[in-house]
Amino acid sequence: MAEILDYKKAHKTYYQPSTNPGIIDVPEWNFIAVDGHGNPNTSDEYQLALEILYGLTYTIKMSKMNGTQPAGYFEYKVFPLEGLWWFQDQRVLAGSLSIEDKEALKWRSMICQPDFVNETVLDFAKAILAKKRPALDLSKAFLFKFHEGLCVQCMHIGPYDSEANTIASMTQYAQDQGYTEDLSETRGHHEIYLGDPRRTAPEKLKTVIRHPIRPT
Repeated sequence: MAEILDYKKAHKTYYQPSTNPGIIDVPEWNFIAVDGHGNPNTSDEYQLALEILYGLTYTIKMSKMNGTQPAGYFEYKVFPLEGLWWFQDQRVLAGSLSIEDKEALKWRSMICQPDFVNETVLDFAKAILAKKRPALDLSKAFLFKFHEGLCVQCMHIGPYDSEANTIASMTQYAQDQGYTEDLSETRGHHEIYLGDPRRTAPEKLKTVIRHPIRPT
């Protein structure tokens, strides 16, 4: 029986970091992504983006069930939801945000995919999902190759709005190691959501926080 790819084990460095900051060099990953803007807590656009991402991801994942799996398909566990965040007016995103600030956010929500997922596979998944969910605007989804490069990262445990202290410790650690944070539209504040806020107490939520850096 072929081994199932488990991102928590195969890519532990990137998806299961310590609660202490560390420096890593992130290779290129393959994502399905949807872009949008506004407060994720109140935005219909954000909720629809998640429906699109999960719908396409599971359409590809479950294609084996009806014999339509793409070339190169192998068994794997679905990767977690991730998000890149930045402000529309170019302000640097750092620390916890007020409700007013969240309205000015831009975001790229995304789920990592195995390498066999290419444009042909994505188009096929869109065609299948469109029959089941015709109201979804699947044109918003696109394949995204992301080479994040040199970063400082840390596991944050607790509510999303309490990230400020974790980010401050990351910033200080990077500076102590001779690096400067390099946040921009193309290298944004990065969050990887390992907990489901609908089922997990806020104080137990696990979120990988990652910031791009460059040598000072």
